[in-house]
Amino acid sequence: MKAIRNTDFQFTGQTNAYHGKVRDMYTIGDDLMVAVVSDRISAFDVVMPRGIPFKGQVLNGVASHFLNAVGDIVPTWNVATPDPNVTIGHKCEPIRLEMVIRGYLTGHAWRQYKAGHRELCGAPMPDGMKEHDRFPEPIITPATKAEEGHDEDIAPADILAKGIVTPELWAELERITRALFQRGTEMAAEQGLILVDTKYEFGLRDGQLTLIDEIHTPDSSRYFYAEGYEARQATGEPQKQLSKEFVREWLMENDFMGKDGQTPPHMDDAFLDTVTKRYVELYEKVTGNTFEGDAQDEPLARVETAVEAWLAQHRS
Repeated sequence: MKAIRNTDFQFTGQTNAYHGKVRDMYTIGDDLMVAVVSDRISAFDVVMPRGIPFKGQVLNGVASHFLNAVGDIVPTWNVATPDPNVTIGHKCEPIRLEMVIRGYLTGHAWRQYKAGHRELCGAPMPDGMKEHDRFPEPIITPATKAEEGHDEDIAPADILAKGIVTPELWAELERITRALFQRGTEMAAEQGLILVDTKYEFGLRDGQLTLIDEIHTPDSSRYFYAEGYEARQATGEPQKQLSKEFVREWLMENDFMGKDGQTPPHMDDAFLDTVTKRYVELYEKVTGNTFEGDAQDEPLARVETAVEAWLAQHRS
């Protein structure tokens, strides 16, 4: 299958386009956004030179599954999924924050902890914890949403001091973030998984707080297998994960962490195949559904046809 690495569509009624690390966002008229989820993969805020076959379909499918499951908690931008790589939704004014929430001392939090820090974005991390231990309660560690380059950790006090959001809006962001994480935790448990950490992005639509972007996908979240978690913690064994952390670990083993002057290592076909299989495994494990990818030779033509057909029907 051809991986979708780059897109450059000109959809009917298109007024703008923005190309992100993974998603290419096309504005249609005043109220609609077409998100084409590419097969690009990023790590350490750097997009890798090669795409991962089926990755975009996995991300889009998982995101759609969870967006449809949280509408009772918060309005979402999602309207339709006319193609495996596409979500069409409402245009929102984005809030320039990533609401990162962590239930366990893993990944970035662990790296900070190991370096001696006992606070992350103003949230305390108790002494005496081991890697992958569960926090007494989930901590929220926001990050600024950068247009380019690296997102940066930021404490709630600094968010308010800089006027990024009002105190009232921050309180609502925190409340909804915790509610979404609780829902994701419950849905993961039903599949024998632990939702370790994740991030949410929000926007405003007609002044109403709205959940945007993807949720609970392997690009935005980390999962452990619940079976054997306690035993592995007791013996100090690595946790069995479902996330793209293994990609980050592979990059670090090959001396790449996104620092200035570093070049991403070459990902050969065998490694790409491994990444695809891990993403498909996560899709099936998280959603409980069998992954049925569309492997057409011309995925860009398929995407364009599906989007134009949906837009034509929407206009009528």
